[in-house]
Amino acid sequence: MSKLVTIYGGSGFVGRYIARRMAKEGWRVRVAVRRPNEAMFVRPYGAVGQVEPVLCNIRDDASVALAMRGADAVVNCVGILNTAGKNNFDSVQSQGAARIARLAAAEGVASLVHISAIGADKSSDSDYQRTKGEGEAAILSAFPGAVILRPSIIFGSEDGFFNRFAAMARMSPILPVFGANTRFQPVHVDDVAQAAVLGATGQAKPGVYELGGPDIDTFRGLMHRMLTVIQRRRLVLGLPFFVGSIMGGVLDMVQAGTLGLFNNGLVTRDQVRNLKRDNVVAPGAAGFAALGITPTALDAVLPEYLWRYRPSGQYAAIKDSAKNLRKA
Repeated sequence: MSKLVTIYGGSGFVGRYIARRMAKEGWRVRVAVRRPNEAMFVRPYGAVGQVEPVLCNIRDDASVALAMRGADAVVNCVGILNTAGKNNFDSVQSQGAARIARLAAAEGVASLVHISAIGADKSSDSDYQRTKGEGEAAILSAFPGAVILRPSIIFGSEDGFFNRFAAMARMSPILPVFGANTRFQPVHVDDVAQAAVLGATGQAKPGVYELGGPDIDTFRGLMHRMLTVIQRRRLVLGLPFFVGSIMGGVLDMVQAGTLGLFNNGLVTRDQVRNLKRDNVVAPGAAGFAALGITPTALDAVLPEYLWRYRPSGQYAAIKDSAKNLRKA
């Protein structure tokens, strides 16, 4: 019988790419998610019955253990950018990661891969980065042979970064950004998935890998790249951090005051703290080169999915070509 991998958060942005690659490797894939009925789209990634979504609550020992039962490898893709009810940074990124590692060790799982983030630090003033750091420490304590991947900002057709700002540019003449000079090293989602598969299949050495693409640019520079792709002229307005802290604080309070009915998907105080630090691979850190992977450039992928934000959408290329036709 083929080997089994359990992917926690396997229907998310990164998880679905890992699930698809693991299925192509011939593994049975168990996609552990909170809402399996919303994850049925992963089933066609493999043959009939090869990829199956199952119910799992990462905050519960029994639920995590049941989803892991019989697995040869485990991948944890669960992470959040904003708190929502009981799913806060501590319960998901710190305690949840620790729970998966502890139970994986008890189950005798051969390989564990954890998706973290560049900047993970137990001492950080950001709850996001602090809990990412705590999660890493707990994983290495319970499962020393784990592979931990720390990507920079991830891009791809379903991303919440370039798609979000491209949608804003379609409606507004101004793109306000906090941390306009903060540097990023965007990494393609399928490159991260390829690294995860190497870890899950035992082809990558245990340890921490920082993953960044070949392009390093500022927040402002990335916005200009995006605007070039979608063929729109917009003012990229860099705003000071104190304005972001005030705005994030107000929106955070509104979310708390409405008991989560208003989900602050605009900007949080914690996100502003993160934007104060560059998000690039540290000098000397193991990365794609150590895994034998050549990372994908931004320019090779952005036009493939941002075309729908152009003024002429799918017809933009045809209209550009028509301009070159000579009049009869």
